[in-house]
Amino acid sequence: MATLFYRNFRLLILTTLLVVVWGISAFLTLPRLEDPELVSRVAVVKTFFPGADAERIEVLVTDPIEQELATIEEIKSYESTSQTGSSIIDIELLDSVTVAEVDPIWSRIRDRISQAANRLPAGATVPELDEIDVKAYALITALTWVNSEQPNYAALNRLAEYLEDELSELAGTEKVVKFGELSEEILVEVDPYKLANLGITAQSLSNQIQQSDAKVSAGQLRSQRNDLVLEVESEIDSLERIRQIPIQFGNEGQFATLADVATVYKSVIDPPNELSLIDGNPAVVLAVFVKSDYQLDQWSKTAEKTLSEFQKTLGTGLKIETIFNQSNYVEERLKSLISNLIISGFLVFAVTFFLMGWKSAIVIGLTLPLSVCMVLGLMQLLGIPLHQMSVTGLIVALGLLIDTVIIVVDEVGHKLQSGFQPEAAISETIHHLFFPLLASTMTTALAFVPIVILPGPSGEFVGTIGMNVILAVSSSLFLSITIAIALAAKINQAFTNEGKSRSSWWRSGFSNSILTRVYKISLQGLFRHPLLGIALGLILPIIGFIQVKNLPQQFFPSVDRDQLQVELELPTAASIEQTKTLALQAREVILEHREIKQVHWFIGRSAPRYYYNLATGREQAANYAQGFLQLNTIAEADFVNSLQQEMDAIFPQARILVRQLEQGPPFDAPVELRIYGFDLERLRSLGQEARRLLTEVPGVTQTRDSLSEVQPQLAFQVDEEEARLAGLDLGSVSQQLATLLEGNLGGSIIEETEELPVRVRVSNTERGNVNQIMGLELQPTGTNFSQNRLSSTGAIPVSALAEIDLQPQSSEITRRNGQRYNLIQGYIASGKLPSEILTDWQQRLTDTGFEMPPRYWSEVAGEAEQQGDAQGRLFATLPIILILAMSVLVLSLNSFRSTLIIGAVALCSVGLGFFSLALFGYPFGFMSLIGTFGLVGIAINDSVVVLAALKDDPEASRGSRQAASLVVLQATRHVMATTLSTMIGFVPLLIGGGRFWPPLAVAIAGGVGGATLLALYFVPCSYLLIAVANRSPKSFDIESGTARS
Repeated sequence: MATLFYRNFRLLILTTLLVVVWGISAFLTLPRLEDPELVSRVAVVKTFFPGADAERIEVLVTDPIEQELATIEEIKSYESTSQTGSSIIDIELLDSVTVAEVDPIWSRIRDRISQAANRLPAGATVPELDEIDVKAYALITALTWVNSEQPNYAALNRLAEYLEDELSELAGTEKVVKFGELSEEILVEVDPYKLANLGITAQSLSNQIQQSDAKVSAGQLRSQRNDLVLEVESEIDSLERIRQIPIQFGNEGQFATLADVATVYKSVIDPPNELSLIDGNPAVVLAVFVKSDYQLDQWSKTAEKTLSEFQKTLGTGLKIETIFNQSNYVEERLKSLISNLIISGFLVFAVTFFLMGWKSAIVIGLTLPLSVCMVLGLMQLLGIPLHQMSVTGLIVALGLLIDTVIIVVDEVGHKLQSGFQPEAAISETIHHLFFPLLASTMTTALAFVPIVILPGPSGEFVGTIGMNVILAVSSSLFLSITIAIALAAKINQAFTNEGKSRSSWWRSGFSNSILTRVYKISLQGLFRHPLLGIALGLILPIIGFIQVKNLPQQFFPSVDRDQLQVELELPTAASIEQTKTLALQAREVILEHREIKQVHWFIGRSAPRYYYNLATGREQAANYAQGFLQLNTIAEADFVNSLQQEMDAIFPQARILVRQLEQGPPFDAPVELRIYGFDLERLRSLGQEARRLLTEVPGVTQTRDSLSEVQPQLAFQVDEEEARLAGLDLGSVSQQLATLLEGNLGGSIIEETEELPVRVRVSNTERGNVNQIMGLELQPTGTNFSQNRLSSTGAIPVSALAEIDLQPQSSEITRRNGQRYNLIQGYIASGKLPSEILTDWQQRLTDTGFEMPPRYWSEVAGEAEQQGDAQGRLFATLPIILILAMSVLVLSLNSFRSTLIIGAVALCSVGLGFFSLALFGYPFGFMSLIGTFGLVGIAINDSVVVLAALKDDPEASRGSRQAASLVVLQATRHVMATTLSTMIGFVPLLIGGGRFWPPLAVAIAGGVGGATLLALYFVPCSYLLIAVANRSPKSFDIESGTARS
């Protein structure tokens, strides 16, 4: 069986072709994304209660909903923000929730929220739960108004709907979401004084309009011959029909038309809830999600063609502008993969050619693309798409793909040179190496298993790195004992005569007699003093373990990308028009920099997610705007910091944040602290003190806390006795004012396929002036004892019942899992490490004696919390993995002592990884940790092979230093070849990996390089020390558990 592929040449060729075709087919059909898709474990519950302040929202709206959420066991946390007019609750599910479990859980949560809705006060909207897709839109395109006239949002909305339909019909489209769409409505602007003269309220007027809108069936005429639908011809179908609606007033059946008391016209909602400004122009933006099992590049080509055709139908002053196309970044990563494979393949071929000769280099060079093809085929079977993590997993695995192949080809070459026939050489090689190679492959795979099974967003983000490495080493083992060993035997047999001549390095690899002699002397010297060899081998690992505590901490670094995110926030009371004005001013300042290509703003809400981990979820926030800056080059830290300082200096009235995009799970601010308690004033004062100390930390650019901002509120001080005499109560006063100022819906118009609501309210002039509001007249709802005194018509002006006062109110109240808290956030300069800022801040808090009062407590959030959670989940699986790895080694090496030696090598390799990070000045972050986990499995491979060779040699196994020296000398060539090929595989990540990949590459490559010395010196010295001890009198045999003399 071992020689099947050697004996059957046709089988060898057909299998090779099959693997190649499988790999090419998989590459052409695999889905292509920019980043891994994360499970949607996050949702937002939005409830609106116009006119209510933050404290009323907390008690009447937020609390009932949170009580229902607390009954759902799968919820990890829920954080609420109660602010004037709205309650926003962010929900996060447990990391253990799988993609199959998500939808049923959200369904149960919706049921609970529906139950809470029954307990909400009148006037509150029905709570809406929106799931947040934690992925980037594939395409963001804008229908832009470039005319100098005022934008016609009605036309923009209709064209956007047509374009939405066309994009939705494309194969592969998952969902289309619109941004900046201003809904239309029929506005009935009442004259409050005419309304007062008629003695009716805006609410009753709205009800009469509603009663004139009969959009329901009036039954059917049912006869023996026909069934005919009956319909009352009173449907509101035009503006003129609305104007002619009869309005009843008085007690004598008097009527007037709606046109007598109000102006009726069609308009967009004013003020708007949101706006989109694309390169400074008004626009409606369409963002498209593409199905994860679809090839993004192919979909993008079809979408671009659709947009081009749609542009031809647009009139003057309108244009389609694509502001983000994810396909461009995907194609760039795929090109990077191909170029890295070619470069790495060439470097690996050069190394093996130099060290092992041309025959071995050809076999290894052919096996590398075969291994890649096999991995691509397995990715297709497992449903792993091509994205930055799976592609990087392939790059990481490049050096590992041929490790076992190098060992097998080198061993079979030695057997053939020793006089073995090809079939015998293959059989002996497999018999000698199969279990050591299987053990090293399994331990490497086990080292990456924690990365694969890591739960939560971090695991979903990096998991495919580990999976592709496992697929790579498994493929390498299979190919090495089938195709590669057969090819090696065939080529060596075909060039037997050349194999006998070792005069040329290109035939059998580089060899230098002086270096060989020096190397032999070093081996023999250390083998005579094995304790010295062990001590020398431990020096660098120990230094690494000492240095690790001094390494700066960084969860995930920023992204090397030609985009920046920017946020603008004004005081809570700011209008959307004020926010828009400031955003446009900021745009002009930003565009003065030649690095900036375009500036796009989304006002009143979060921007569409153009990068997978952008924090979104803000809606109907008039004081907020988010946008992104398109650059002409990769964003550099110095430029970001300079731009931030400029924004701070020019716009001190606003909080403007310019930030680089970052990798990893999303969080709002890099440095955060939560302070929990019950009293708002105490929480506010504690937060202000902590925030003051944070502001003093060098490198902090902006700070905020969730409770400090106070919003001015106009409070009506109503004389309740006077109101009762006027036939009013506090509730009716509030209701009538709310109806007049915010409007009340009364019926609707069907226009094509769209339903336009009819809203009744006063004009913007009257509701935008305090004096006008005080002059509004209210209708009594009960017996009016003050009619003659206050008004001849029975209506009572607001000024007769109340005085107006400006009072400070809490802008928002934040809670986490039902407990009030103050969130202190720090935003830092680009290039600064959050861990260093947090450490400095905590030290300042300690030095100033900052302490929590009784029943108050604090916890660190932000990046530190995310990093701690991810590392905790990663280490949770470590004990089981260690036990499995030890079991594999014990069974394959048949020795506890040998397993202990390999375990020591694994531990030392971790220290070597830390040493490499410290040597090259990289921080210790999540990717460094991932690299360290992988390093443990990779670094022991050579040690396992060397140890197996020592055990198989009769003399070396009894402690012969001379025999051990010969065994190690023979293994050195393939050990050096595997080490260099593994390290070379990381060259593309070191050169072109930006800030994200080098820590992982340095940790693995540096550790593997150091582990080579461990395999060649530490392992033999340890083995000889044990072997000599076994020969001494009364030594204890660990293998049998008995003493022997």
